[in-house]
Amino acid sequence: MSDTEYIDVLIVDDHPLMRKGLADLLGLDEAIALAGEASNGEEALKLALQLSPDIILLDLNMPGMNGIETIKAMRSAGVDSRILVFTVSDDKKNLTDALKEGADGYLLKDMEPEDLIESIKKASRGETTISPELVSTLASVFKVRQVPEKNNINLLTDREKQVLKLVASGLTNKMIARKLNITEGTIKVHVKALLKKLGMRSRVEAAIWVTQNGK
Repeated sequence: MSDTEYIDVLIVDDHPLMRKGLADLLGLDEAIALAGEASNGEEALKLALQLSPDIILLDLNMPGMNGIETIKAMRSAGVDSRILVFTVSDDKKNLTDALKEGADGYLLKDMEPEDLIESIKKASRGETTISPELVSTLASVFKVRQVPEKNNINLLTDREKQVLKLVASGLTNKMIARKLNITEGTIKVHVKALLKKLGMRSRVEAAIWVTQNGK
């Protein structure tokens, strides 16, 4: 796509037919590229670390390591891709658990194909990608987590504070790297470091905290 920036997506689903259908769908949009496919959580974790995709489209119900466990493992390993759960389950506990572990969105498999494409694009811009009626749940999920002490912000370097503000505005690592004129790899290091210092697991949690605290 010449110089056009694209969104690379890793598909994680244990059903080959679902993976094939999603791959074909993503291939119809020139703004999206297929980074890879995984059929289970263990394989997904390995590919996420290897490929560093922008978006991980993740099924919840998989044999072995399920979706929630996969999210937890990815965040613990330092994967900072945006993770979108893509599932048949509209169970509130699944939504809550997914977000607590670091998911950035929650999508149902009965959605229209064009809505899935738009959700992926929205996620890449840092926008919320769950049903409107569940947005209040998104905020309340993190209120029950221990929030960082106010002085923890002082643990961040000036560059980390700068990156945090851009993360909160919804920019991807690629966009932040371009804006600050440094490498994407360096941005990933900064994001991982600032999340650890603030005691957070995901970018969306950091964004909500920044918004609520006016940082």
